[in-house]
Amino acid sequence: MSDRRPVGALETAVLECLWAAGEPMTPRQVLEAVDSDLAYTTVVTILTRLTDKGLVERERQGKVYLYQPVMSEADLVAGRMAAALAAAGDRRATLSRFVEGMSKREARALRALLDDVDQGRRR
Repeated sequence: MSDRRPVGALETAVLECLWAAGEPMTPRQVLEAVDSDLAYTTVVTILTRLTDKGLVERERQGKVYLYQPVMSEADLVAGRMAAALAAAGDRRATLSRFVEGMSKREARALRALLDDVDQGRRR
């Protein structure tokens, strides 16, 4: 059995760490917060990939870079959801399956958000 993480799991873990910190972090700080069994170079590689993808920005401070996310988790996930919906051949069926999988609480929240959109309000 493999101990390998799923594709994207490390990037997600690093992003979650940066979101939780609420301030720019060095690769060493990310390493300490995410998982101490990773190599420092692995964390730097992940941060570089996230920077290349436009999800993280970096600023040099002395000899190290400080990294911070360029968008919130909600913005990132909403963008991914929109892209997935845009790729669907049958958007209505896709939305239907998505809504069917919601809890009652999530459905109420969605209904309230849709009502706000209908009323011209933003949250």
